[in-house]
Amino acid sequence: MNKQQLAAKIWQSANKMRSKIEASEYKDYILGFIFYKFLSEKEVKYLKANDWTDEYLPELTEEDADTVESIQKNIGYFISYDNLFSTWLSKGSDFTVQNVRDALSAFNRLINPTHKKVFEGIFETLQTGLSNLGNNAASQSKAVSDLIQLINDIPMDGKQGYDVLGFIYEYLIEKFAANAGKKAGEFYTPHEVSLLMSEIVANHLKDRDKIEIYDPTSGSGSLLINIGKSASKYIEGENKVKYYAQELIKNTYNLTRMNLVMRGIEADNIVTRNGDTLEDDWPYFDENDPTGSYNPLYVDAVVSNPPYSHDWNPSDKETDPRYSGYGLAPKGKADYAFLLHDLYHIKPDGIMTIVLPHGVLFRGGEEGEIRKNLIEKNKIDTIIGLPANIFYVISNLKCV
Repeated sequence: MNKQQLAAKIWQSANKMRSKIEASEYKDYILGFIFYKFLSEKEVKYLKANDWTDEYLPELTEEDADTVESIQKNIGYFISYDNLFSTWLSKGSDFTVQNVRDALSAFNRLINPTHKKVFEGIFETLQTGLSNLGNNAASQSKAVSDLIQLINDIPMDGKQGYDVLGFIYEYLIEKFAANAGKKAGEFYTPHEVSLLMSEIVANHLKDRDKIEIYDPTSGSGSLLINIGKSASKYIEGENKVKYYAQELIKNTYNLTRMNLVMRGIEADNIVTRNGDTLEDDWPYFDENDPTGSYNPLYVDAVVSNPPYSHDWNPSDKETDPRYSGYGLAPKGKADYAFLLHDLYHIKPDGIMTIVLPHGVLFRGGEEGEIRKNLIEKNKIDTIIGLPANIFYVISNLKCV
């Protein structure tokens, strides 16, 4: 099955589920189950690489404390045999929605403490939404069973000539965006635009041994991932890119984390925050160790596709260092607030790319003053006009 056939099959299933849930909600369910399957198979693969065979897998229980600790240490979490995705499938007609509830609850409880910021609460949307799949346990179980049977068709053996999971993620997000109108802009950057931005950033960073990149409105995380992939072509060795991401919407924040993990990025290279970028900026610090963990976050590259002309209030922002020397974006239009936020977080030799509505090039008032200051301070290298109708939010020309 090639990727187009697989993606079309999943979208067909989404359309059949619309009588129960909205398309956007379907995305959360299927992506959550895909991620759970990924984690289950990753654990089994790890075990088989360490002399476990199929006949011993049923012995994988919480009661074996040494095994639990060993697995947690190496992959960051533990899933017992009873809670593996493959075990759900093997139950056949005995499978119930309660199996999923038990598994997700156990997963959150058995995360390695050092990996909590990557995994904790990552299945919250899926877990709390199961009751929406039917009026009773039987109908919910049937709906979930149909979903996991569908997901079982997704090839996971690594023999495909494409990134299966990444493609499914992006396909579903794109299809949802095309059917959801304006809301889609909150989390999706068209792949072609993302690649253009990635190559610009990668070329600027091509002589560095390792890099840190940051997306303050990370959405699905696809823009960050594409930047990292392009930049890695110029860097020798693996795991030389560190990813920082912040996202306001909880469901989408979980998607950011899932996507980063599924691309094989090490937990130590994933730093994410669920919060309002303009109101709750870095510096980041852990409340348990505010001094030792203080990080003002200056990175090699900042990339973003923020919500266009987002409502915001500049009151009490006069002393905010992000806007010092440039000016405050007008109330009700946060475009330049996001731009100046991004600019503030790059190192002196860093680079930023941002997608903004065409109007930021021409609007006057406070925005005209900010634009003047950016030019006089030599902070703009390039403005690229993109064709109409390639974004799902509005049809105007965009600029990067």
